[in-house]
Amino acid sequence: MAIAVATLMPGAAACAAHYDLGQRVDHATIAPWDIDISPDGAGLPPGSGTVAQGRQLFATRCAMCHGDAGQGGIGDALVGGAGTLSSAKPKKTVGSYWPYATTLFDYIRRAMPYNAPQSLSADEVYAVSAYLLYLNKVVPEDTRLDAKTLPGVCMPNRDGFVPDPRPGAL
Repeated sequence: MAIAVATLMPGAAACAAHYDLGQRVDHATIAPWDIDISPDGAGLPPGSGTVAQGRQLFATRCAMCHGDAGQGGIGDALVGGAGTLSSAKPKKTVGSYWPYATTLFDYIRRAMPYNAPQSLSADEVYAVSAYLLYLNKVVPEDTRLDAKTLPGVCMPNRDGFVPDPRPGAL
C-alpha cells in the first residue's frame, strides 16, 4: 500500500496540489524507518539474547564509552542510581529511572553504538538489553530475552511516571 507524503503532514495535500510537490511513498521505503517499539512490546522483532552474550557484546561495543561495568565514562552511566531520584543529585540510569525494558531495547536499537547507530542485529540488542538489566539487578544472570519476555520485565521505576491521560494510551 502506498502512502502519499501529503497524508503524513497536515495541510500538505493542499500545498502539494497547488505546487505539484510530493510523491507517493510505498511501504518498502518507509519500513526501515518504522522501527519504534511500544511499552507493551508491539514492534519488537524476532530474535533473542542472553546475559552471557550481552556481557561479551558490551565489552567489545559499549564499554569504551559506558565503562567496563556500565558505570559511565565518556558516555552516560547505565548502572546504579537506585534510591537517588528524589535526592538533590538524582542518578538517572537504566535501573533507577527507565520505566519500561522495551524502551531500553528501542533506544539501543536506534542509537547505539554511538559511532554506528542501528548496526546491531536484533539478537545483539536483546543480549545487550539482558546484560544491562542484569547489571541493574532487574533480571537474573540466566535470563534470555525475546519479544515475548522483554515486555514482561518489570522495571523498578515503572510506577514513577504520571500516567498518560489520553484515551487508549499505555
